[in-house]
Order: sequence, then C-alpha cells, then structure tokens
Amino acid sequence: MAIGPSLPESCAPIARPEPNFDGAAWISSWVVDCPTGIAGETVTIDGLAAQRTDVLLRIEPLERSPLTIRLTPENPTHAIVEDASKLAVFGGYASLGFDHILEGWDHLLFVFALVLLIHDVRRLIAAITAFTVAHSVTLALASLGYINVPGPPVEAVIALSIVFMAAEILKSDRRRLSARAPWLISFSFGLLHGLGFAGALSDIGLPDQDIVIALLAFNLGVEAGQLAFVAVILLLMAIGRRLVASVPGQGATVTGLAHQTVSYAVGGIATFWVVERVMAF
Repeated sequence: MAIGPSLPESCAPIARPEPNFDGAAWISSWVVDCPTGIAGETVTIDGLAAQRTDVLLRIEPLERSPLTIRLTPENPTHAIVEDASKLAVFGGYASLGFDHILEGWDHLLFVFALVLLIHDVRRLIAAITAFTVAHSVTLALASLGYINVPGPPVEAVIALSIVFMAAEILKSDRRRLSARAPWLISFSFGLLHGLGFAGALSDIGLPDQDIVIALLAFNLGVEAGQLAFVAVILLLMAIGRRLVASVPGQGATVTGLAHQTVSYAVGGIATFWVVERVMAF
C-alpha cells in the first residue's frame, strides 16, 4: 500500500528496516532520536486516508510506558502527549477490543452457533454469560503472563470448537450434550477462546502503568462487540421468521431447510479453518 509515516521533524531516524509480513499484518519499525523530546509532536500515516485499512501505531519511549493507538483513514494523525490520561487509555483499548471481536470471524461464528443451538432466551443468556466469564478469565491470565500457550494450536482448536457446535446443531435435542448443559459447553470453550483474544492483545501490547485499565477496557470492548453482533443476529432471525410465516403451509419446511443449510455452512467453514491452521504449524 502507498502509505508511510510522517515522523516529527525534530526526530532523526536512526534505523528504518523494510516492512515485513507476519502472516496477519505488515509491520514497519523505526528507531528515532528526538533530542527535544516527543511530547507535543504528531505522527501521521501519509496516504492512509485513501486506503481501506487501519494502522496500529505503537510508541515506545525510553523512559515511559509504551502506548498503542489505532489510526484510521478518517483519523490518520496522532498528537503525542506527555502522559496519556487513564480515560484516553480506557477509550483506546475499548475501541481496539470492539474492533477485534468484529474482525474475529471464528469467535463470531462460535457465538452465532450458540444462538442457533439454544432457542430458550434464558438459557441463551446463561450460555453467553458463561462464555464471557470464561474468556475473560483466560484473557486476563494469559495477558498477565500466568498462562503461556502457543498460538497456532489454540487457533486450530478454536476452529474445532465451531465444528463441534455445528454438529450439535444437527443433532436432535435429546442427543445434544449442549442441550443438557449449554453453560458448561460455552464456559469450556470460552476458556479456549480467551487464549485467542490474549494472542491478539499481546500483539498490541499493554501500557506498563495502566495494565488493569487497558485489560478491562479491551475486554469490555470485546463484550460490547459481541452483544452488538448477537443483537443483529436475533433481529435478522426475527425478520426471517416473519417472512417464513408469510409462506402458507411451507413455514416449517423452509425453516428446517434453512437451519440445516446454515449448520452445514458453519461446519464447513470451521472444518476448512481446522485444516488450514493445522497445516500452518
């Protein structure tokens, strides 16, 4: 892409290696010498306004904690302050968490499978709450360094969890393990998905002085994105039921066919991810 950083004029670049691709993003790193300090200066990503992507800007001063900022085509410039306020840290990491969950198709597909699987609203709320609690626990433990699990196997098993959910959807209610204890299934897999969230957060980094605030904000952003996704799915399903009900005599048939088709689609996509991720070990 035709983008590049415009660094403060008072800073002289010491090193500028070529960008490298890590499998998920292009990364460019600069080491710069700023004799008069960097507070009050700005960093701009030239050309970003013409792109359809975001940039994560990570600033690591020698004597202060690092800071991660998300720059967008609408806002490609960041003004550096002496010390970011706690509110700014909270807002920044909440935004990162919200964006991450909406871009994490595997996590969203698992939540989508939960919605398809559990028809009772109370049981669905209990299952999603258990999923939330579980991935919050492992996200915190892994981000703080108490758990260290390699990323590729975690991503492969996350995809496998979606295959399991798709198979459960196709079973009759009596044969479903998830029908008997939906909260247990969602909690167990939630622990696994939390490790996936932690992998993304480790790439972003946490500010040394505001780790708890950043961790809480990122997790709340993830939850806000997850709830927004569930709300949209439930709305679309309600609209779909109304449309099906308007078809005289064919409502049950159309509903069953759509349910089965979507289940196979979810399972097929997840199976592809399992194979792809295992082959990438």
